[in-house]
Amino acid sequence: MPAQAYYGPPPVPMAPTGQPLAGFGARLGAYIIDAIVFSFLSMIVMIPAIIGIVAWAESQASQIETDPVTGQITNSPDPGTFIGPIILMYVGLFVGLFALSYVYYVELFPSRRGVTLGKRALGLTLIRLDNPSAPITRSVAAKRWLMQYVVAIFVPFFSWVDGLWQLWDKPYQQCLHDKVATTVVVKVNR
Repeated sequence: MPAQAYYGPPPVPMAPTGQPLAGFGARLGAYIIDAIVFSFLSMIVMIPAIIGIVAWAESQASQIETDPVTGQITNSPDPGTFIGPIILMYVGLFVGLFALSYVYYVELFPSRRGVTLGKRALGLTLIRLDNPSAPITRSVAAKRWLMQYVVAIFVPFFSWVDGLWQLWDKPYQQCLHDKVATTVVVKVNR
C-alpha cells in the first residue's frame, strides 16, 4: 500500500524539552533589538570619549604657530606626540566597547536571567542541550559570546555565516555559537 501524501504545514521543530524552536525571524528580531540596546549603551561610552579626543587634539592644534607674513608654520608639536595619544585613545575606546560587549552579552543578562533583552522581548529563551533544566552559566554565555563576537573580529563574514547557519542546521536550528555552547533557542509559552 503506498504512503499517503501529507499536504499540511510542516511540523514545528522541537527542542529536546518539547518546546518549539525559535525561528529565524524571531532570532533576527532579538538580535536587532540587542544591537539597538547595545548601540545606545555604546554611545554612552563613545560620546564622552570622542569629545575628550577632540578636545585634546584641539589643545594640541592650538600650539601650532604660523608666521603672520608668510603663513608658514614656525612651531608645531611633534607628530609622534600628536598622533600617538590619539591612537592610544582610540585603542582604549575599542577595548572599552569590547569589555562592554562582554558585560552585556555574558555578565548582565544571559548568566543572570538566561537571555538578553532582545530575546526576552520576543519571548525566547536559551536552554542547554547537555542538561535542559540547568541554568545558563557564565561559561556557557561566554562560549556563545566568544564564538559570535570575538571570532567575527578575525574571520571575515563570519557573522553572516554564523547567523545564517540555523537555516540549514538540523535538527535544532542552531547557529555556530549555539553549537559551541551546546545551547538551543526556544519559544517561551506565555
